[in-house]
Amino acid sequence: MIHRYAYASIALLLLTIMSSSRSGAATVAGLRQMYDGAMLPDDAVASFSHTEQLLPVRVVHRGGAVRQLARRAQAFPKIQFMDHGHSYDIFDYLAANRVAGLLVLKDAQIAFEDYELGTGPETHWASFSMAKSVASTLVGAALVDGLIPSLDEQVVTYVPVLKGSAYEGVSIRQLLTMSSGVHWDETYTDPNSDRRKMLEVQINGKPGDLLRYMGSLPRAAAPGTVWNYSTGETFVIGAVLEGATHRPLSEYLEQKIWSRAGMEHDATWWTDGPNGMVWAGSGIGATLRDYGRFGLIAADRGRVDGHPIVPDGWFDAAGAPHSIGGKTVDYGYMWWIPPQSDPVHLGAFLAQGIFGQYIYINPRERLVIVVLSARSKPAHGVRLELDDGAFFSAVASALH
Repeated sequence: MIHRYAYASIALLLLTIMSSSRSGAATVAGLRQMYDGAMLPDDAVASFSHTEQLLPVRVVHRGGAVRQLARRAQAFPKIQFMDHGHSYDIFDYLAANRVAGLLVLKDAQIAFEDYELGTGPETHWASFSMAKSVASTLVGAALVDGLIPSLDEQVVTYVPVLKGSAYEGVSIRQLLTMSSGVHWDETYTDPNSDRRKMLEVQINGKPGDLLRYMGSLPRAAAPGTVWNYSTGETFVIGAVLEGATHRPLSEYLEQKIWSRAGMEHDATWWTDGPNGMVWAGSGIGATLRDYGRFGLIAADRGRVDGHPIVPDGWFDAAGAPHSIGGKTVDYGYMWWIPPQSDPVHLGAFLAQGIFGQYIYINPRERLVIVVLSARSKPAHGVRLELDDGAFFSAVASALH
């Protein structure tokens, strides 16, 4: 039987042959091609580094002095981790997982930084679902600002167009924990799934159509009783925030974080059409270090320039497992929870996007890891990549 390392090696060889045999420059793929997992390797890099060409965007402006990230004096340690009975190092991880950018911040200093696949410090890269964790943090900011009194407020209070839909009776907390009970199929590669139907609505680019689609979905369970991952749910969170703040979500991100946190570059965020509503579940384009600076805010329990932007204890709930319908789910307020059976991950949480995007936050270890990748598929049957969680654990242990 061919083991996983051989599969990864064969895949890397095929990608190299395909890339070297092509003529001409890489092209930005269409969204359907992307979600079908049918991109050539160079085209994936071109697509993920040019998100502003995929859909309309709003600009999130930086401001003030840049927060400089000093380099750690200590040499970066040797990294070894196990995956399915085989030992790997950081070079295996970078190559097998098609990592375009890797940033490791220890004690808010750069312990390791690397750019591959033609990227560099100026390259903006797609967040995909890492944007969900940014949006959930802005819900915390809206609580502090008094724009949302409580997470138990009803969704339809802020998005009245959803009155009479399956979202009637759903709370903001249930949106954040993906437990609205509204039917949703997230399968990326199935043209008949809700995610792909929503993709078609995105491509059509008519503001308001996405909310109308969400309002047409049936109820599958009582609110708060079943966990079901739903990118559509996060578009509704964006609508709640825009209803509460009376401004585009991009402007609220700019006001609360991007203009105050020492970001180095402007960011962009997809909308549902020209001058439309921000797509809160995906579509931020930002640089590796600026994703790292956002990670430092989360690691510091939501403090920007020394001032809290979220309520006390926010990340204790946002970055922790939740009990839904009597079952513990390793998902917080739109943050994933790594296996707590590994002691090094205790208290850790992470933002995660398809195609291999991560912001791993470990407050106890004062560690932030950002991974930006150009993997070939949004989801996998037989996995060709090495285990990301095992890599994060190895880095955290080595830097302990």
